[in-house]
Amino acid sequence: MDRKIFLKKCLFGIGTAVAVPSLVTSCNNDDAPPVKEPTTEPNDCVMSPAETAGPFPIRNPTQLVRQNIIGGRKGIPLTIRIKVENTRNNCQPLQGALVDIWHCDAQGNYSEYRGQLDGNFRRTHFLRGRQVTGSDGFATFKSIYPGWYPGRAPHLHLEVLRADETSLLITQTAFPEEISKKVYATNDYKGIFDTPNADDGIFEGSLNRSMATSVTGNTTDGYTLTETIKVAY
Repeated sequence: MDRKIFLKKCLFGIGTAVAVPSLVTSCNNDDAPPVKEPTTEPNDCVMSPAETAGPFPIRNPTQLVRQNIIGGRKGIPLTIRIKVENTRNNCQPLQGALVDIWHCDAQGNYSEYRGQLDGNFRRTHFLRGRQVTGSDGFATFKSIYPGWYPGRAPHLHLEVLRADETSLLITQTAFPEEISKKVYATNDYKGIFDTPNADDGIFEGSLNRSMATSVTGNTTDGYTLTETIKVAY
């Protein structure tokens, strides 16, 4: 449609020439270029995606200050290295931040909440813990590769807090599917996950920034996960 005729029809329809830019949009101008949403890449110095804490956060994290969070659970060893960066300081490492993590066991179960497993589930505290970041911004945990449960892709929960326990960010980390498939083919796990990363509702729109920075290793010696979490401190 000729642009002059198009604008004339729009203006005639309402009897005024006020706010012409919005009129052009509302009249479905096929000549207008599409509006592109801003994109954020993993290396950009902006806060990491905020995600739900889920139904099973740590109840008493101050009682679980420990590096080894395995708690007797079986599974492929996993060293978890979380680096915290401060977006208000050009993403320099943030020292002295509290890092809380929690995840399910090889069968998809969380401690502190459900049923009976090795006694009373509510009295067990496996795969949960807190550490403080060092001068390099890292907090390190000794754990196992998490399993999965229906409707969710394999994931790790994290919360970063100030020293006074003021929360800075709650987020989640996704795992590379090719590695998860290798792990879930071993003993103690229950086979392939039912929800791939791309179909996980929590990671919708943020998967590229929620994926672990790196996961290296093998099913014999275990794996090391490294993740960078960016907060505004």
